[in-house]
Amino acid sequence: MNQGIIVAIDGPAGSGKSTLARGLASALHLPYVNTGAMYRALTRRALQEGVDSDDGAALATLAAAMRFDLDRAVEPGVLLVDGRRSDEGLASPEVESNVSRVARHPEVRAVLRAEQRRLGADGAVLEGRDIGSVVFPGATLKLYLRADAKARAARRARERESDEGGRVVADRLEARDALDARVSPFVPPEDAVVIDATSMDAAEVLARALELVRERTEHGDAG
Repeated sequence: MNQGIIVAIDGPAGSGKSTLARGLASALHLPYVNTGAMYRALTRRALQEGVDSDDGAALATLAAAMRFDLDRAVEPGVLLVDGRRSDEGLASPEVESNVSRVARHPEVRAVLRAEQRRLGADGAVLEGRDIGSVVFPGATLKLYLRADAKARAARRARERESDEGGRVVADRLEARDALDARVSPFVPPEDAVVIDATSMDAAEVLARALELVRERTEHGDAG
């Protein structure tokens, strides 16, 4: 394992963060931490237990009771929630429409940020909002992916294996962007490398990211 290497990946929904993060984690033999999945898992739990998405204190209590770990029996190591690699239902429309409301509470973010720092302490590839700016400001490499609206909608439709029209997916992304921006503005950290993935395929984005990691580690900048 590349002990101590932390790569933080941010960007709007549908920009290719998850695909890049998984590929980079595998190539670097590092755990992959999808921080968005942590907020989605909390949102799903809140919906199941009837916790109001406007009640920050109750949501923070619920988050603190959940157990987040890494499954290191697979490579790349992946997130476990309460001992399970359970992603069923995390991409449901109900979770999608509520996750930004859950994530906006400072007390919720404080609980999950502490968990993210613990999970990534020995090195990891982490994707999600504010990883490079708040969770790991000293990350080895900070990447910010962006892509135009059409490309993002097409990626999201493929990820979700959606048979809905492109306009429906695009409208949902636009609504999600608006909600996410209220939680954390879409502004890359000052020292992030911005990659415009609009006209790049996944392999090209991964190759560019690996090149940047090599540059940082060869120059002794690994944090």
